[in-house]
Amino acid sequence: GAEGLIVYSPAADYVFDPAYKLKPLSEVAAYIKENHHLPEIPPAEEVKKNGVSVGDMQSKLLAKIEELTLHMIHAEEENQILREQVARLDTTVTGMQGGR
Repeated sequence: GAEGLIVYSPAADYVFDPAYKLKPLSEVAAYIKENHHLPEIPPAEEVKKNGVSVGDMQSKLLAKIEELTLHMIHAEEENQILREQVARLDTTVTGMQGGR
């Protein structure tokens, strides 16, 4: 057994670069529907047959986590905008009802 394992692999911080093109989730969903695995991640059959580089896979999985984090941040921002719009509409409707 091992007590630890250190794998040196490139970090995936490139995902946070403003020039990085984050795929819309609709494109990711279409890719998954067609290919039955995540983009840039090898399919299970390939991993079973050829194995996988732990460092390479670690980097790819980190990139996926970072992409999901960006999607969640974007969703939260959109959610906040929608909440503010609903609050304004609610205030408007309440004001209109009170004026009758």
